[in-house]
Amino acid sequence: MFSSNKNILQLVALFKAHDIKNIVLCPGSRNSPLIQSFLNEPFFTCHSVTDERSAGFFAVGLALHGGRPAAVCCTSGTALLNIFPAVAEAFYQQVPLIVISADRPAAWIGQMDGQTLPQNGVFKEMIKKSVNLPKIHIEEDEWYCNRLINEALLELNHRGKGPVHINIPLSEPLFDLSVPTLPEVRVITRYQGLNVYDRNYDDLIKRLNSYSRRMIVVGQMTLIYLFEKKIGKQLYKHFAWLTEHLSNRVIPGMAVKNFDAILYALPEEQLKKLHPELVITYGGHVVSKRLKKYLRENPPKEHWHVSADGEVADLYGAMTTIIEMDPFEFLEKIAFLLENKPNSYQQAWENSSKMIFEPELPYSEISAIGKLLHALPENCTLHLGNSSPIRYAQLFTFPETVEVCSNRGTAGIDGSLSTAVGYASASDKINYVVIGDLSFFYDMNALWNPHVRSNLRILLLNNGGGEIFQAIPGFEMTEKTHRYVTATHQTSAQGWALERGFRYLQAKDDETLSAAMAEFTQPEEAPQPLLLEVFTDRAEDIRLYKSYYHQLKEQLHSK
Repeated sequence: MFSSNKNILQLVALFKAHDIKNIVLCPGSRNSPLIQSFLNEPFFTCHSVTDERSAGFFAVGLALHGGRPAAVCCTSGTALLNIFPAVAEAFYQQVPLIVISADRPAAWIGQMDGQTLPQNGVFKEMIKKSVNLPKIHIEEDEWYCNRLINEALLELNHRGKGPVHINIPLSEPLFDLSVPTLPEVRVITRYQGLNVYDRNYDDLIKRLNSYSRRMIVVGQMTLIYLFEKKIGKQLYKHFAWLTEHLSNRVIPGMAVKNFDAILYALPEEQLKKLHPELVITYGGHVVSKRLKKYLRENPPKEHWHVSADGEVADLYGAMTTIIEMDPFEFLEKIAFLLENKPNSYQQAWENSSKMIFEPELPYSEISAIGKLLHALPENCTLHLGNSSPIRYAQLFTFPETVEVCSNRGTAGIDGSLSTAVGYASASDKINYVVIGDLSFFYDMNALWNPHVRSNLRILLLNNGGGEIFQAIPGFEMTEKTHRYVTATHQTSAQGWALERGFRYLQAKDDETLSAAMAEFTQPEEAPQPLLLEVFTDRAEDIRLYKSYYHQLKEQLHSK
């Protein structure tokens, strides 16, 4: 029988799945459910060593014999500190040692409770990875716990071997051993490089070919990559390719870029046909909340993430495989290993994409963004501010040759304008910035900068507050809270723009917007930087945004 603590069940089951057999057990009460769970699984070879100082080095010796990871498990408090010398030895000798420490609940640290001290991260710089497991209450806790353990175990031999630490705070009761079997657990594996002639990778290619509904999702990438024609043609037909504008041109063909609208508007029975079996991802952050929700609620059988750093990025809660290599090298290696068989999945996504129409709305923030994007010169750079601009821009198409940039590493509004100004100062292209009023005024000192050049053009969308907060489903604001949540204001950028040497334009209706946009989008560099301030009504912007999606949904459901 095994402990009823789900974090212990995840730990023991994952040790077995990762083929970690040798467990050195030190005596104690707080770690007793761990001891009993390891002892009750015949897979493990358990060793009893009383002195933690010796136990740690004993485990180092086990790991050195054959190079397989070995674990030492101790109780809470000073017991853990006695393992530190062995951890230091393992770190500098590059030995795959796992330290498992039972801990008291965090609430009791520093409260004069016995054998209680801060254990999480105690080994500091002499550990490759340290994780603190959560107590499991809901399904998300269990996913998080599983992910942390997988991360720690994968780090044992990632870019050199070394020790890792898994800390487990345990509450009473400790001695409930009522679970008869270990659970089925998700195991994350890592492939470091892909040698197509190495038989160890045969299973990866076999799994790849076993799926017919294969999707590739590309996050933010600040480059343009051109595939060889024969490779691109071979790759393209095997996957549904989903990208956003921030991905830039990094796939071998046309992408489905309006997938966010598809996921909103398509009837449920049609969305079911679009569920992927395998998702492969590369690149950075994805903006679409709908895609994250869709894949988390309808998880693929497998999620592979391809990146040069080989880190775990379990965005959709279904990661099974990390492929540590350049994503383009990976795609080129698999191109001619894919079996040529009929595949209608890609076509289903493309057909759905063709059903989505662009907004044709009266004067508003959305119409202003649409006018700019449709008029962009082919050889320019577009900087998208966070919140509304980056989401509204996704509703429109523009030339693939346009470079797209945005601060989506943390997705905050601070510094959006400063980053664009810095980029433009080093660029030989015209740089367009689409930015909301709060983002602009928050970072207006970006223009108090001697490096602002005449190749900078700023489209400032000013509707007097934070519009995105009003678009959040289920978030109803009273008149009293509205001022504080959306930061309403009556500020214009005109004085600051003129003072900083900008050619200032403004629009308050369709007629003035069209006239200003004609000058704003001239492909020749102007003698001075430009700022076009578009004043709109916030409530009307929100109404038109919602009406577009309502109309889209009605039209797709009627087909």
